[in-house]
Amino acid sequence: MEIQLGVIEARYADMIWEHEPVTSSELVKMTAVEFQWKRTTAHNVLRRLIDKGLFRNDNGLVTSVMSREEFYARQSKQYVEDSFSGSLPAFIAAFTQNAKLTPEEAQAIRQMIDQAEEK
Repeated sequence: MEIQLGVIEARYADMIWEHEPVTSSELVKMTAVEFQWKRTTAHNVLRRLIDKGLFRNDNGLVTSVMSREEFYARQSKQYVEDSFSGSLPAFIAAFTQNAKLTPEEAQAIRQMIDQAEEK
């Protein structure tokens, strides 16, 4: 399932993930400061994020259905699928074509590969 977020929706989602569990009234206050939103805008955008399956609102308490990490992992996987026909090696080749990896980055990638092979 692909979930598309606009820039503002993504910033709002990040705000929720950072502060959860958070009440919808606290979100109204935070978005008034951060985005200069009125209460109705905060509730409308929250409703869109809930409808997209990211969050739930139980009696005014907002919590995530999907973690930030899970959401961005899905987005990354979808990007590789759409842009590189699902080929992770093609993505890595494109990513590293004009960039040199530091020894730390290379080691971290090797560890990720080792862990993925063990799954």
